Amino acid sequence: MYYLIEETLTEVGFEQITNPSAQYVATLTPDEWEAKKDSFDMGIDIEPDFRNIHSTKAEVNYDSLTGTFFIPDRSNISGGGEKFAFALDEKGIVFIDGSGAAERVISEVRRTKKWRLPSLERFLYDFLEQLVKSDRDLLERYEQELDKTELAVINGEQEDSQERVNEIRGEIRDLRIHYDQLLDFSQELEENENNFFKHDNLRYFRLISNRIERLRDTTIALGDHAMQIRDIYKSYLDIKQNRIMTVLTIVTTVFMPLTLIAGWYGMNFKYMPELETEWGYPVVIIASVLIVAGSLLFFKKKKWL
Repeated sequence: MYYLIEETLTEVGFEQITNPSAQYVATLTPDEWEAKKDSFDMGIDIEPDFRNIHSTKAEVNYDSLTGTFFIPDRSNISGGGEKFAFALDEKGIVFIDGSGAAERVISEVRRTKKWRLPSLERFLYDFLEQLVKSDRDLLERYEQELDKTELAVINGEQEDSQERVNEIRGEIRDLRIHYDQLLDFSQELEENENNFFKHDNLRYFRLISNRIERLRDTTIALGDHAMQIRDIYKSYLDIKQNRIMTVLTIVTTVFMPLTLIAGWYGMNFKYMPELETEWGYPVVIIASVLIVAGSLLFFKKKKWL
């Protein structure tokens, strides 16, 4: 697909792109790019690697910018994402994409945006904004889930929460890496090393950099929140374990004298006087009950129970 950047994105043919009356946006498959890249005359030194994409980045060429986009799937952040490459100069930008991901973003920009002062810089701002437009709501949902999890852990109502917290931490980490890469990308555009962009329009890149930076700061705060929940959960387990050990210690302490009595009177020496005493058995029972009751009262007074 080929578009001129006018009041909105205007779909045109390939011929109008090679001799444009305005700056342009194009989306090509990798095979189309290989066949037509010479027609764009971009002076590319570093070919965009559209077959092995792992990050969002920009490379400065002598007379162009090339690079890649890696956009995590917001419904499954750790499970992959959409990938495409690009090449850019002062005349326009070409997205090299066989999946249709770039075209979907462009279609949304075309549907929702109309410009009083159209420019490549403004299109890039809206394109990047489209990549993160719903992320504030996504991060708010993470925050709400972490708040609920923290409350449940504090109340001892959710003992299996650690797995979900670790999952959220991983997703937030991947988002933070994505924002770091987008921030580097927008700052590379703002640097304008090849003077492709009008100086007055560099403000668009500052605006999108500030927005992405705020999102990144939010992910950092959420990551810290997840770490706090992990520490709270660990403290909860330590307290629970201490309670168990306290109970076991009390049980052991209560039954230790009873064990002594049982061992003592289980020896059955011939001249043990209690063996022939009529009240020996009841006395031992009463003594055992008194020992247990006295021990429990002592522990309760010391607030160990």
